[in-house]
Amino acid sequence: MSVSVAEYSCPICQSPLALTNSIYRCEQNHCFDLAKENYVNLLPVQFKHSKNPGDNKAMVNARRAFLEKSYYQPLIECLVAKYQEFGLVTGKLLDAGCGEGYYTHQHKQEYNQVYGVDIAKEAIKKAGKKYRDCHFSVGTLSKLSFADSFFDWIVSIYAPILEPEFTRVLADQGYLITVTPGANHLAELKQQVYQQALPHDETRQPITELTLVDEWQLSYPMTLATGEDCLNLLSMTPFAFKASEQVKEWLAKQVDFTCQADFLIKLYQKTKGLKEVKE
Repeated sequence: MSVSVAEYSCPICQSPLALTNSIYRCEQNHCFDLAKENYVNLLPVQFKHSKNPGDNKAMVNARRAFLEKSYYQPLIECLVAKYQEFGLVTGKLLDAGCGEGYYTHQHKQEYNQVYGVDIAKEAIKKAGKKYRDCHFSVGTLSKLSFADSFFDWIVSIYAPILEPEFTRVLADQGYLITVTPGANHLAELKQQVYQQALPHDETRQPITELTLVDEWQLSYPMTLATGEDCLNLLSMTPFAFKASEQVKEWLAKQVDFTCQADFLIKLYQKTKGLKEVKE
């Protein structure tokens, strides 16, 4: 995919990047290649906290395999419907912490521009290769390579919520929609891992600078058809590392395992009042 305008900012000096002959270059001559898989790596080594941050290849493959079975399709339908309801389908959208792009590409409309950012190179490589009508970059959410007020809509699905940086790149009157676990999300799966499976804390990651416009719960039972689906779902969770080999062997043998999906969805807006206070 060819991009003809400076849509990214240099992660080193913050000046605009322009694309020429598959190379993004800023006025300070910092260069970043557009890979053949349709992504650009905007995570300089000095910004990394480990050699290969984010999900590894096995985790990325497991997530794609699970999501492509459409178990979470009701969630994406809910998010896209809300996006279309607010009439911003000609603007710029960011999927912050986009993983391998399953949610990202489903927001793509005929006239909008959709971007996905994730710290995991393996995930972004997979996203860019498959969903070539979107813009993907490797980067950290705490230092996004975009100009101030660049996006009309930001989606954060099970990703860290960096409110100051999200607020910076969000346009006035723009929206942030977040998805976090509801109290009973994957309760049946957690019960196999922990002796005492506690409900998810729905009060985590409060947002204080943006205006809460709406919030709602999306809950439904999922029937996981195969043991492979169960293991792929487990690998997507924070408690995967707590699962014993015995639990994994048990899950691998399951057929039609019922598990609750429970999502807490919140919609925020960057209002003019916020801009006036900051000024």
